[in-house]
Amino acid sequence: MIKTSDVLVIGGGLHGLSAALQLARDGARVRLVERETIGRHASGVNAGGVRRLGRHVAEIPLSEAALAMWRELPELVGDDCGFKSSGQIKIAESEADLDLLKARAEEVRGLGYEHEVIIDQAALRELIPTVAERCTGAILVSGDGFANPYRTCIAFRRAALRAGVIIDEGVAVEGLERDGEVWRIRTSAGEYQAPEVVNCAGAWGAVLAGQLGEPVPVRAAAYMMMVTEPVPRFVEPVVGLASRKLSLKQMENGTVVIGGGFEGKPDTRTGKTSLDVRGLAKSAGIASGVFPVLRGARLVRAWAGIDGEAADKIPVIGRSLVHEGLTHAFGFSGHGFQLVPAVGRALADLIRAGQPGLPLLPFSPGRFDKVS
Repeated sequence: MIKTSDVLVIGGGLHGLSAALQLARDGARVRLVERETIGRHASGVNAGGVRRLGRHVAEIPLSEAALAMWRELPELVGDDCGFKSSGQIKIAESEADLDLLKARAEEVRGLGYEHEVIIDQAALRELIPTVAERCTGAILVSGDGFANPYRTCIAFRRAALRAGVIIDEGVAVEGLERDGEVWRIRTSAGEYQAPEVVNCAGAWGAVLAGQLGEPVPVRAAAYMMMVTEPVPRFVEPVVGLASRKLSLKQMENGTVVIGGGFEGKPDTRTGKTSLDVRGLAKSAGIASGVFPVLRGARLVRAWAGIDGEAADKIPVIGRSLVHEGLTHAFGFSGHGFQLVPAVGRALADLIRAGQPGLPLLPFSPGRFDKVS
C-alpha cells in the first residue's frame, strides 16, 4: 500500500521532528521516516548547548529567534527539556586571545546585537574563581545555557505524535523521483508519496541532495564527548575558549561534560563511530589546564555522534534550486541543537506560506555554486 501525506520528512533528528511538528500544527498531513531510531545520531548525543555566543553572523537572527522559543518550549512540546539559563562564556587565555574576543564583540555590536559582553580578568575570576590564573578575560552571554539532548528528542517526538505526525522508524529511503505534482519515495517499507519532501537527513543529507543533482560540500563528522565522575561544584556557565577547542559544563549531579570539536571516525554505512583516544586525552588536558580542580578527576564515559559539517561551517537550509517540492535542512556542523525550534518554524512557514519569516538566504544550497 502506498503511504501518502502532504509532506514527507526524511530524517528523525531534532530538525526533522521540529519541522514535522510545526507543519502538522499548521494543518499539514505529515509523515516522517527515520532509517534507525529517533535522535540516534547527533541530535541525541550532542553537548546540548543553547547558545548565541560565537555564532557565525549569518546564524545570529536564527539563534535569537530560537532562544525566544526555548524560553517558551513547554508551550511547543510540553517540556522545558532541562533548559537551564546558566550563561555561556568564552575565555581568553592570553592578551592576544582577549584582543580576538574584543574584535568579535565589536563586530557583533556593529550588526546591532548587544548579547556578547566583554568582561575583564577581575570580573572573570569573580564569576568563576576556579579558572586558571593566566586567563585574562572573556566574552559572556548571560541568557544562554544548555539543555538535555535526549530529553529534547523525546519531547519533540511526543509533541509531533500528538499533533498527528506519523513517524515510521527503521525505514530507509532507497530512492526518490519527482512524478508530476508528487514525489515517489522508495523505501525499505514500500512506497511513499507526497507533493513536498523535507531533507533533514543529517550527515546523510548531502548524499540525498547529491543523488538529486544538487551536490553540496558537506562531510560526515563524529564529534566526541566525555563525562567525568561527580566533582565538587566549581563552575556555573557553559565554558568555551577563544582559541582552543573546549565545551565544558557541570551538571546538577556534579559530573562534567566535556567536548569542543575533537573528532572520532564516523562510518556512515553502519552509523557507528570509533573514538580517537589521543583526541580525548588532548581534550581532557585542555579542560584540566583551564580548571586545575579537574586534575585527577576520573573520566567515566566517552562517545561520539555523527553530524554533517558544511565546508563553510554553517547549515544548508532552504528550497531546492533544482526540484519543486523539495526543501533541505542539514549540515548543522555540530552546532544545530539550539537552532531547532526556529529552523522548524522557518521550514513550516517556507513550505506552507512561501516565506520563511527569518533570513535563510545565507544558508541556500546554491551558495557553493558561487565559490570559484
